[in-house]
Amino acid sequence: QVQLVESGGGLVQPGASLRLSCASPDLNLETYAIGWFRQAPGQEREGVSCIVGSDGSATYADSVKGRFTISRDNAKNTVYLQMNSLKPEDTAVYYCAADRAMYCSFSTRAMDYWGKGTLVTVSS
Repeated sequence: QVQLVESGGGLVQPGASLRLSCASPDLNLETYAIGWFRQAPGQEREGVSCIVGSDGSATYADSVKGRFTISRDNAKNTVYLQMNSLKPEDTAVYYCAADRAMYCSFSTRAMDYWGKGTLVTVSS
């Protein structure tokens, strides 16, 4: 079974930062489009950011532009999501997902593999 493993979630105060990691013992992440999604209680899963290609082309949801940065470390086969200036509305379970089609979209149906998620709670 293909694994994507997220880590780095936690409880932080508004305005703080967190860095999420997505690693895989099974997939070469550089050969997939890797997306970060999040799902808050009672809400649908939504796309947050995506990275693809050898040049690391990145896309972001409007709600996180300027605050979140996605990156990839090929040597560590890990994709990161640096989250700054966190807000209470960023509270959610964050998932990473891989799309073998190498196309960044925020469609959950397009993704081939999913991690189990890591919880981010932003609260004072």
